[in-house]
Amino acid sequence: MWPFSRKGASGFSSFSTAEQVTHQIDATGLTAIVTGASSGIGAETARVLAMRGVHVVIADINMIKAKDVKEAILKDIPTAEVSIMELDLSSMASVRKFASDFTSTGLPLNILINNAGICAAPFRLSKDNIELQFAINYVGHFLLTHLLLDTMKRTAQESKKEGRIVNVSSIGYTFAYAEGIRFDKINDESSYNAWRAYGQSKLANLLHANELARQLKEEGVGIIVNSLHPGSTLTSIYLNNSLLTGIMNILGKSLVNKLAGFVVKNVQQGAATTCYVALHPQVTGISGEYFADSNLSKVYQQGRDMDLGKKLWDFTMNLIKENTKP
Repeated sequence: MWPFSRKGASGFSSFSTAEQVTHQIDATGLTAIVTGASSGIGAETARVLAMRGVHVVIADINMIKAKDVKEAILKDIPTAEVSIMELDLSSMASVRKFASDFTSTGLPLNILINNAGICAAPFRLSKDNIELQFAINYVGHFLLTHLLLDTMKRTAQESKKEGRIVNVSSIGYTFAYAEGIRFDKINDESSYNAWRAYGQSKLANLLHANELARQLKEEGVGIIVNSLHPGSTLTSIYLNNSLLTGIMNILGKSLVNKLAGFVVKNVQQGAATTCYVALHPQVTGISGEYFADSNLSKVYQQGRDMDLGKKLWDFTMNLIKENTKP
């Protein structure tokens, strides 16, 4: 994978694994929620955080797979603290129930990792009648963060430890529609393009992190918010894309995985940047930034557009308010 990859200023590269970027970090006493942690880089993120002493809450729609991941972690790390809770990010009602149930546990919340997502899916509407990629990848995570923010603020204040919110975006944000966010055409099936809609949702993740970071800085709250590109990793996120699944069916999964090893990351490498941004001391105090390969990375114009970010924030708040109307 990436044979000419070089280490960045952090000392890590695209080769680095999640275990390597968190080596010797003791995160005992911290609590983290990881969405979409029943497979892929989410599951690896949960495993490595648990290895470093974090109480990990796996938030996922698939309780059977989530239970399997929990059992696998406990088999590997008998002292780990792992909980599972059901979360359907395509439903605002489910997000609200999850946030309420988590708050009622009385657990602190130091780290929120907005990881779950789908990629290049055919056009569908969510349970709240929002285009599915925008709903799952962005709106559900925006609402989840919004509802858990008071808990994170209280935890940061009481523990005197910096809170961290991590939005798993993607370099795919550069695939977004020309206007970035199609505010008036989110649900327009006639002009829908699966990859551009994916890019739009990932751009929204990035802009959300930037705007929330700005607001928390103004408030003087001890919580940092960052976004990241995990790197191209062959995981179940791509199963919604007919072209990629077609290639896998023709060539065979084993051959595709072997070929992919030359150009994409494995799961251990794919989870590295998330774990780095969530735990590493080098990230302390850094907020509103974008990371790739466990290093600070350049953000292109749309991802730096503060006005677009503020407009998106207001647009999303209105979506949420409309959903709460009786």
